[in-house]
Amino acid sequence: MLVILVLLTSFFSILYLATPSIRKFFAGGVCTTKVQIPGKVVVITGANTGIGKETARELARRGARVYIACRDVLKGESAASEIRADTKNSQVLVRKLDLSDTKSIRAFAEGFLAEEKKLHILINNAGVMMCPYSKTVDGFETHFGVNHLGHFLLTYLLLGRLKESAPARVINLSSVAHLGGKIRFHDLQSKKRYCSGFAYSHSKLANVLFTRELAKRLQGTGVTAYVVHPGCVLSEITRHSFLLCLLWRLLSPFFKSTWQGAQTSLHCALEEGLEPLSGKYFSDCKRTWVSPRARNKKTAERLWNVSCELLGIQWE
Repeated sequence: MLVILVLLTSFFSILYLATPSIRKFFAGGVCTTKVQIPGKVVVITGANTGIGKETARELARRGARVYIACRDVLKGESAASEIRADTKNSQVLVRKLDLSDTKSIRAFAEGFLAEEKKLHILINNAGVMMCPYSKTVDGFETHFGVNHLGHFLLTYLLLGRLKESAPARVINLSSVAHLGGKIRFHDLQSKKRYCSGFAYSHSKLANVLFTRELAKRLQGTGVTAYVVHPGCVLSEITRHSFLLCLLWRLLSPFFKSTWQGAQTSLHCALEEGLEPLSGKYFSDCKRTWVSPRARNKKTAERLWNVSCELLGIQWE
């Protein structure tokens, strides 16, 4: 017993001493471009907290007019006030957007299009993770409905303005969890079988496939699309799972900060000359390998068509 105690103590002591090096290893890439974007208009979903908030802060610092699109407007106003004070950029605005409700998505898009004549960067950042089984207002399984269909519809509604503002970019946040995902067309709403972890992975695979198909359809328009894995980040996305929150806290010394997690989104939004890589998957500020399922052209096309049917839209 004493030997085991000594070994455990030694292990955790070594781990503690090695923490700075381990954290540095997992910190990943940093967006190094110095480009400034005064006059550019940006929409970021879920930017009232976490990675989205840090992304909004940096783009505001570079002179952009930033729209924080979020469900919790009060929290959004608090974040916007902080960012305005930090960056000295007064053009940080908050608008209500609930991705679990297609009426809210349409209302946001209608209001934005009436307010703004340009849109240069759309960052589909918001998401849910490990929710107990539930449905959106429109009856979609929550992970699939919010993470995929909500952003699919938002992009569709704003795409005309993006094209008018070209060159423009769409950045979709996915996850390395897409490796465990599968598009189960026979059970997209997980009615037959549900596991919160797999539901999250399925939705993240959908994000990659959507980006791939979107980029293909946008060729020649001046609008490009990229999909991002931000890394393992200490953020509020784990709030729906007590066990995941506990695990995140235990492993927190090795996870990225929200600032570090925002770097790849910023890289894809700002890096010059990235257009030839439209449709590709990025992690740590560089193009990264994706699973074979994420490269399946037929699945991407079918998911696109099914998504349009579910949302009642025609997207040519």
